[in-house]
Amino acid sequence: MISRRIIILPFIIIVFNASLSGCFQQEKSSEKMYSVLEKVAVNEKDFEQAQDPLVQKEKKEKTLYDKIIELNTNQYDDKVKLSNEALIMVNDRKKYMETETKSLQQSEKEFKKVVTLKNKMDDKKLNDEANQLYDLMMNRYKAHQVLSKEYLAGVSEDQKLYQMFKNQNVTVENLEGKIKELNSIYKNIYAANNQFNRLTQQYNEKKLQFYKNAGIIKK
Repeated sequence: MISRRIIILPFIIIVFNASLSGCFQQEKSSEKMYSVLEKVAVNEKDFEQAQDPLVQKEKKEKTLYDKIIELNTNQYDDKVKLSNEALIMVNDRKKYMETETKSLQQSEKEFKKVVTLKNKMDDKKLNDEANQLYDLMMNRYKAHQVLSKEYLAGVSEDQKLYQMFKNQNVTVENLEGKIKELNSIYKNIYAANNQFNRLTQQYNEKKLQFYKNAGIIKK
């Protein structure tokens, strides 16, 4: 039987504990943008806090899955017991992903306030950096939408798989077909997760660069 499971590694947005320092030409707009960006980070606290338990649930489910596929056909009761435990892990994963998504939706709502601020900077370099920062973050939100959609699709198929394990009449061919389908979905999840992580890292780097060039934190 084909083994499957891709663990989604967490990537937590960095919260800069920056304090405003000095005076600079674009003080008002830069300070306001700083305030918005730090509120955005605060709004992602639920997202951050969901990361570790989500990964732990994935690992526990993977352990249960491995035990299930090692059982013989005459160990039906054990299969049912382990499948029911795995279904609890799947349902928990779904809840954590929904928490992530809700947190990022709140983050995006706050972040859109940047639109009215970024174009008020006369300093062309700061303006360009603010626009790049905005584009990166909006692409990051879109990337998570893709990730969430793929992840929840995987959750749905996982639920079907464990129900199949509890069916005494299920064939090996049907199980292998479902697992093959799941492998394909999890490849998409892995790719979407990597894209989200990449954009998160770029955003963090650009955010720090903007803070330094705006004089908010020392270089």
